[in-house]
Amino acid sequence: MLDVRRMQVLRAVVGCGSVTAAAARLGYTPSAVSQQVGALEKEAGTALLERVGRGVRPTAAGLLLTGYADAIAGQVAEAETALADLVAGRTGRLAVRYFATAGAALVAPAVARLRVEHPGVQLELKLTDPEDPLPEVKEGRADVALVVGASGVSGRHEGVRLVKLLDDPYLAVLPKGHRLAGRRSVELGELAEESWVGSEWPGPCLDAQLGACDAAGFRPRFAVESEDYVTAQGFVAAGLGVALIPRLGLGSRHPDVVVRVVRDPEPVRTIHAAVRETAPPQPALRAFLRALRDAATGGDQALGIAD
Repeated sequence: MLDVRRMQVLRAVVGCGSVTAAAARLGYTPSAVSQQVGALEKEAGTALLERVGRGVRPTAAGLLLTGYADAIAGQVAEAETALADLVAGRTGRLAVRYFATAGAALVAPAVARLRVEHPGVQLELKLTDPEDPLPEVKEGRADVALVVGASGVSGRHEGVRLVKLLDDPYLAVLPKGHRLAGRRSVELGELAEESWVGSEWPGPCLDAQLGACDAAGFRPRFAVESEDYVTAQGFVAAGLGVALIPRLGLGSRHPDVVVRVVRDPEPVRTIHAAVRETAPPQPALRAFLRALRDAATGGDQALGIAD
């Protein structure tokens, strides 16, 4: 097999026209250059150079190999440039997993910012279950996933590092004309005797609601299960009950409901960005996490509850 490094020595000799000049360019001794060319000729099974006066010129075989050596050098240079772009975050690919209510409020503005800061990075965006996208992160099929956890959970979890983005409080959604609609806030216990409209699938989001109700001393009585925030508001507006909906889930407000802050206790779900603990450094991933945190801060200020 031909030695690629020796082919580059041959290329230098042919380009310089002499062993001495090639040695000066490469930082070798003339003897070392001659030895490398001699070893390459043994590998090739034919002469690659012929002496002409004080210099050398390639044989047909030498000229052939020099052409291939040029092509190899060009490919190596392209590889170095591509690698430098990837390491610097100018190119690459970022796989993001997110759940529905985090999409518009957090992921969309973060994606817009990343496209400005790292326009060469390709994004793979996939809607997933908020309960357990962690296997994709742990197995390297996703670079970052937005997940919901209990309030106060942070740090590391089974090979995954959790970066807290925000606490997303649940708000009381009441029909207009409800006995508590005129209040700026309600205590959770005041809803104990109400019929409830379910707005969550079983999982961490529903657990946040039920945990707060347990702390307030009651178990909600669900009259209807919608498992969808928009539909839940429709059922509330129709008078079927009250609901708890997280702040991020109230981007589209039904005209016939009112929304009030919940106190004593306040149900909260916490949203994290999950990244693989052993993932190599990625400038684009760091930039995306910064953009998510900024979107979380800005979104928390933008989503009001006054009616």
